[in-house]
Parts: sequence; C-alpha cells; structure tokens
Amino acid sequence: MSLRKEATARIKINRLLEAAGWRFFDDKNGPANVVLEPNVKLKPEHIESLGADFEKSAKGFIDFLLLNKDGKPLIVLEAKSEDKDPRIGKEQARKYARSQNARFVILSNGNIHYLWDLEQGNPTVITTFPGPDEIKNHYVFEPNAERLFAEKVERDFIVLTQMPGYASEAAWKNEAERAAFVEKQKLRFLRPYQERAIQEIQKNAKKGATRFLFEMATGTGKTLTSAAVIKLFLKTRNAKRVLFLVDRLELETQADKAFKAYLKNDFTSIIYKEQRDDWRKADIVVTTVQSLLFNDKYRRLFSPTDFDLVISDEAHRSIGGNARAVFEYFIGYKLGLTATPKDYLKKSKKAKSTERDPREAERRMMLDTYRTFGCESGDPTFRYSLLDGVREGFLINPYVVDARTGVTTQLLSDEGFTIETTAEDGTEIKEAFGGRDFEKRFFAEATNQAFCRTLLEHGMRDPISSEFGKTIAFAVSQNHAAKITQILNELADQLWPGRYQSDFAMQVTSDVPASQQMTINFANNNLGSHSGFIENYRTSKARVCVTVGMMTTGYDCPDILNLALMRPIFSPSDFVQMKGRGTRKHNFTEELFDPAQKAARGDVQKAAFRLFDFFANCEFFEEKFEYDQELALPKPAAMPLSNSGDDGTTISSKPSTYEFLEPDQVVYHVEEQIGLDGMRIDRELFQKFEEKARSDPKLAELVEQRDWDAATRHVVEELFDKPSEYFNLEKLRRAAGVDRRISVRELVEKAFGFIPKFKNKGELIDDEFQKFLIDQKPEEADRIREMRYFFEAYIRDAKVRALIDAGHFADLNVNPSFSTRDLKEVPAPWRKRIPEYIKDYVSLNPFM
Repeated sequence: MSLRKEATARIKINRLLEAAGWRFFDDKNGPANVVLEPNVKLKPEHIESLGADFEKSAKGFIDFLLLNKDGKPLIVLEAKSEDKDPRIGKEQARKYARSQNARFVILSNGNIHYLWDLEQGNPTVITTFPGPDEIKNHYVFEPNAERLFAEKVERDFIVLTQMPGYASEAAWKNEAERAAFVEKQKLRFLRPYQERAIQEIQKNAKKGATRFLFEMATGTGKTLTSAAVIKLFLKTRNAKRVLFLVDRLELETQADKAFKAYLKNDFTSIIYKEQRDDWRKADIVVTTVQSLLFNDKYRRLFSPTDFDLVISDEAHRSIGGNARAVFEYFIGYKLGLTATPKDYLKKSKKAKSTERDPREAERRMMLDTYRTFGCESGDPTFRYSLLDGVREGFLINPYVVDARTGVTTQLLSDEGFTIETTAEDGTEIKEAFGGRDFEKRFFAEATNQAFCRTLLEHGMRDPISSEFGKTIAFAVSQNHAAKITQILNELADQLWPGRYQSDFAMQVTSDVPASQQMTINFANNNLGSHSGFIENYRTSKARVCVTVGMMTTGYDCPDILNLALMRPIFSPSDFVQMKGRGTRKHNFTEELFDPAQKAARGDVQKAAFRLFDFFANCEFFEEKFEYDQELALPKPAAMPLSNSGDDGTTISSKPSTYEFLEPDQVVYHVEEQIGLDGMRIDRELFQKFEEKARSDPKLAELVEQRDWDAATRHVVEELFDKPSEYFNLEKLRRAAGVDRRISVRELVEKAFGFIPKFKNKGELIDDEFQKFLIDQKPEEADRIREMRYFFEAYIRDAKVRALIDAGHFADLNVNPSFSTRDLKEVPAPWRKRIPEYIKDYVSLNPFM
C-alpha cells in the first residue's frame, strides 16, 4: 500500500510539472530543465510508473531541481508520498535549496502543494505549479519588510500621488482658499485612523506577517485605505502587481474608479474583463471573484505568482465557498476588508439535524474569515467601529422611526397573526403567521400601503431641492419589491402630480435588466436622468430604490437620507450592513454646478438620516436578540397535515397562504435619535467584559477588600488578551463609547457598580474646573466663562498647550480651536496661572 501511495504521488507530481511547462527530457521546446537528486536515474518509460525509487535515498526524500534556461537552479521540489504531510521535510529542503542557491521550494505529496519563497514568509498553499517563465519573473521581485516598515505614511500619502506639488500651490498656502482648492482638485487626505490602519500593516509585516484583516465600519473609507495600502506595497517594491477582489459588479466599477482617481499618476488600474489581453501591463487588476471562477479561469489564465498582494473587499463574502480557491491560489501578501464585526456571532449547540440556523452559518463564515487572515484570536489587524466613527465626527447614527401597523403588531407578537377557518368536514382550523411569513405566506396590500405612506409623510427631504430625500427600501422578495415600487409611484403621482412618470421609485433587484448599472446611476445621481426640481443641482430623478439585497454590502451612496426596513431581519450582520448605508456624511452643496449658488449656501452637511423600521428590528437587536445565547439548531420533525391544540381545536401545520384584505394603518409610531453610545448591537463587547469580570471570584474578593492595585493587576494578567475574548483596554474603551483614555481601575469600578458610567472628556474637565474654582477662588467673576474656555483648550489641545508653554502666542492666530483673541479675553494673571495649576494638579493622561 505504501509503495502504491508513493507511486501515485510521484505520477501526480510529474504531471503537474509537465503541465506547468517543465521538461524531464530534451524536446523541441528546449533542453530538459528538471534534474533529480544525484545518483537517482530516470528513464522516459518511468514517467508514468515511477515509484520504486521513491523515498529510497539516504535522506529519506528525493529532490527535484528545476532549472532556468542557463541550467542554474530556480526551485527545489521535495516530493513526499500521499500519506505524509509535505511540510515534514521543510528544514531539509531549505538547507538543500540554499546549498544549490535556489530561492524557491515546492513541497508536495501529489495532492497538497506549498510554494515557499525563502526570502519572504512561510510556505503558501498552491493548486498548480508555477512554470519556468513565471518563476523567472518572480525572481526579479524582491520584497523587503524592512523597506515596507520604513516608508513614511502620513495624511497626504495619497495626495502626493494625486498632486505631488500641492503644498507649493498658492491656493493651498492661503488658509481662506484651502478648502475650496482641496474640493476642486478632489484631493483625498487620509484620516488619522486610516493612517493607523496602514501603520498596523507595516508593524505586522515587519514581524513576518503576510496576512492582514481590517474591520472597518461602513462609511469609514475602506477603498481609500486600500489605495494607500496598494501604493505602500507597490512603491516599496513589496508587490509588483495587485489583485483587488470584489463579489459584485457594481463594486468592481466603484473600486476601479476610485483607484484611478487616487493613484493614476503613479500606477495603472484596470477592470480585468475590460482589458483581458492587457492586464499584465497594469499595476492593479480589479475583478469579481465570479469572473475568475467561471470556467476555472483563474487556473487557466493566471500563475500563482502573478499577484504579490491580493485584497479581498467584504472578505467574509468574497472568499466564502468556492471563492476561497481563487483567493488561496495566488501566493504573497493577503489583505481582507470587512465592515461586519463578528463579536456577536456565537457558537450554536451541536445537533444531529442537517438543518442550520442561518446565524450559525454566518458565524462559521465570519470565524473562517478571521482564521484565513491569521486572526484566530478574534482581534483583526485593525478595527474601527461605527461608534468610533460617530464619536470622532466621521459617521452618523440613525434617527429611528419605529412604525408598526395593526397587522405587523400581531405578526410580531408571541401568538402571531391567528386565522380561524372551517374545513370542508366542519372542523375548525387555526393557523398562526409570524413576522417571517410576511409576503411569503401572509400577504397584506393594506400593510404595504401603510408602510409607503408613512415613509413619504415622515421621510427627510433633500436640503437643497426640498424634494423627497434619496432612499433605499429593503423588501422581503423580488415580488414584494415590485409591489412596493408600484405603490410608491402611485402615491408620488398624488403628492407631486406630473412630476414623475413612474420613476419616483425603481425596483433594483437581480431579475431587473441592467440592475447593476442602476445602482451605479443612483450613486452618481443619474438614475432616471437628473432631477428637475432645481436648476444647476445634480441629483437623481429617481428618489427611491427598492431592493432586496443588492444595495447592502459595500454600496457607497453617501447622500442617502432615508432607509426603510420593510422586512423583518434576523441576522445581526445583515442589520449592521443595511443600517450602514446611511451612516456616511455628505456635503450637498458639492452637487451644485453654479459657483454663486454654492457660495451663497455654504456647506450643507448631512447631519442625520432616518431609519424607518416597520418590523421592530431595532427593538429585536436592542432588547430581544440573545447575543450570548447558544443557537439551538432545529430538530427534524414530522409534518402532519394537522394536530390538536390545547383547546381541542385543530391547528393546521400544512404550509398555506393567507391574504389580508381589510384596512391597515400605523398604530405605533415612536421616533428616537440614536446617541453617541450607539445601539446595543454596537455596545455588546463591553457588556461581555463586565459579566466576565463580575463572575471572577478572585476579582470580586479583591474589589470587596478595596484592594484596587491587586484588582487591576488581576484584570491585566487574567482577563486581558486571552484567546477566548481578547479583551484589552483600547477595545473596551471603544466598545463603551468613551471619548478618552480610561484606566483599568475605572473598568473594574464600572463593572462592580462603584461608578454609574464613564465620564466623557467634557464632564471630567467640568469636574477639574470646579476644583480649580474652589481652590483658586478667582475674583474676576465676569470672566469665568473665558477662563473655562482657556482651561479646556489647554487640557484638550496639545498644539495650544505647546504654543502657550513656548510663549508663541502670535501663532494662535491661525489656530481654529483657540485663538489669540480668545487668549486676550482671559484676565492677564490667569494666562500664566491656569497652565501652572493644570501642570501641578491635573493629570492629562485621560485626555490624550
């Protein structure tokens, strides 16, 4: 049996070598470029039957040497039998490769193959062998993690490619003209957290990592961050070509457009399907995973060494299932991007049933994504949450409109919407429909009408044109989307006669021709042509896109003002993605063509968006969804035609449908602006820490003794950075929604109820200022407000602090947060005494 496995492995390896263009013997294509280990002879008739000499050498393995056209070693191939892990001879292969001055090693048992660049990282799984020309080209590629780490990445990293001499432009130097100059030239400066994300890659790469994962909330600029990563790798020659993978066509166009806008002066970007014959000339190749999977295209047309950096957008989707094969085919660096946090995806209970709760499949997919990118601990390379973005002013939390009709209230109740009917034999039948049945088995035209009327009556208006704000409505199914679209268009005719021609709302689902282009047109404000509400203003004539799932993950349309959840949602990641379509900020005056109009209006910023929730989804994820409960998988059950209820009536369990024909209206309408703390779905991580802390008996004992030093040490040593949860101070600060540093002691005090909440920076400054007033007793009562402003600016703003301490008061003239004029309002003696007091009595650490 062992010899058979050895022979089978050898035959497979031989065929793979030949398929890749390697030659065991001289032929018309050139001389042999495969040489076996010395003293092992090979004859042509052995190619299909070789096995007798397999692993019979003194070293216990046979090496192939794969040569270049000059007969010099390129690759050492170590072959093992099928029943052995090919990596077991890794170190011997390394030693032999170095003795032959070969940079690459292939480890194979005929079924599993690894390609190893001895100058970069670890052995990487490959599915085909690289050919002579491909590996020869890869020899020219010389990655260097130190060079990558040393590259300086600052906020103008992308701008220096867009306009290298921007800092010398007169409009940039003039503070008054700078904002208009940046907007006109479409310059994209990195935000601080985007800089930090790239720096995390640099640090991890220096440590030897080749896989990275960014978990960044929708609207935080994953594409711009990706562009900076791409520039970093190409500029430092740690990649010669980059593959950017997406899972939908509209994202393909969106990404390519962005890369051209950001990087075209230094690097070329193409969409693969548009330039199939010229893709090798490009630095960045954008494509859908499906395109490469079709007819096994990625194997037939590409080599594993063609791309040195592969970026997977919405990684949990674009590398799931068969798509994983595409992603793993290419060797080199890998970066995954996702907007979906996985903290709330819990493990389900084991069950014999083959049926699966959809949340269990989702959980496995997310965990698999983290493993794929080397983040088994659950901590990504870099994380920036929705709460981070809202707190720092880059994103917006929703204004929730919770509106339920009489019908949906019953559908969502524990009993469901109960129907009583009489069968032909006279027996009474009861059937209950739940939220999941809406527009699947339970149909209610009046309810759909109520949804649409509520949306149009309470939806936000465009701040420039005053027409109905751009909206995405999420329906249950394609048929439901068609119904909602029809109702919205009929209502629009009544509200705005003659304004629309059945194009106020458009169905954007996969069965609609050109639906992908429709999503692009909506984002570009050209769906159904341009609106005619106001001259010189570019916005879409179509105001509502009704979809099912096409415009969720990765869809970028920042001027969305309304989202309508006309369906129940049971997946937390689906909820996060749909909610995320509205969180981006937007300046509406950017869409004005007339400079005079634009100047007259100034900035008109999107400061809010409305989330219409017709199925209590927000309440479900805020109050009812059991984040920590293990998911019980459903047990298979017989499906009798009927069974008896507790009251003796017959309850039908046969699948049936019901159409509700009576009037329906909104009976519950509550509106709430989500605050800085965010929704529970965004806060869950911190609650998990508190529960774990309170359940730790040793920690509870130390807290009871008020031994705070020992308690903080215990938390750091026993609760932080453990693989099960991977808590750390920064993650918990973000999860708690705190805008400042917090101490471990504060964490413990909050968990055990000694403090009701964490004070924010403003509240802490108020406390400190009150102490200052009590201690210093300033007599200038009419200038307390000005002194308070100075007190806060000195604590909060490091730049102000540095200028004051250095005596460079004139430089405050150009400081936006605290100017020379503000300083002059402070009584003269206190301009010196306030900084001295702060240095002596106020710890600045919480404010850093």
